[in-house]
Amino acid sequence: MQWVRKTPAKIVAEALGNSEGYKAAGEGTKTTCLWYTLGSMSKRVAIYARVSTGEQTPDNQLRELRAVAERMGWQIAAEYIDHGINGAKGRDRRPAYDQLYDAIVRREIDLVMAWSVDRLGRSLQQLVALLSDLHAKDVDLYLHQQGIDTTTPAGKAMFQMCGVFAEFERAMIQERVKAGLERARAQGKTLGRPRTPEVVERKIRAARRQGKGIKKIARELGIGVSTVQRVVHEPSP
Repeated sequence: MQWVRKTPAKIVAEALGNSEGYKAAGEGTKTTCLWYTLGSMSKRVAIYARVSTGEQTPDNQLRELRAVAERMGWQIAAEYIDHGINGAKGRDRRPAYDQLYDAIVRREIDLVMAWSVDRLGRSLQQLVALLSDLHAKDVDLYLHQQGIDTTTPAGKAMFQMCGVFAEFERAMIQERVKAGLERARAQGKTLGRPRTPEVVERKIRAARRQGKGIKKIARELGIGVSTVQRVVHEPSP
């Protein structure tokens, strides 16, 4: 533990006399100096990671963030991980993100770490709301890829700009997907999941007329329950 004197020895000397004042200040007498400790407390850190599909893994994100926390001497209080969840979804659809938010509100952490701004969200509205709540609770934010530190005004501005670009990128992806679908339709291609063969649909209707249940029909024909439900509720040709 390192002690650092806050009150200059000169001020103490003026009060107690030069020789006695400097001597007292040098000895670190608490009656003559103000003190505080450096390094006695480390930041409580929450790591948030997210992957958009079940096939992806957050291990790379977690490894880098853990290494940064260790280098900085930060204490990892919790890790919140959302698997197979799109960043555009709201807090109510992201359980780990919701738990992170609760920890922020309860002031259980001092800093939030994430791999990139798009891990937190792809909506500018979401990102601005998060930054506002972090500021209100005096919780800092560390973004590894963007190198953002919200303890500075420049960091806050950069965070908002990254949110704008993340939303713009998502909009561009949506436009490219729509353009691709329109091109496929123009070429006469069939979009979506292939339709259930007519012979299977006839078997479903026949089994239903015999009074069989939907689950039993699906099991006998080796198809999904949702497929049977769709055929049953569709008007007969």
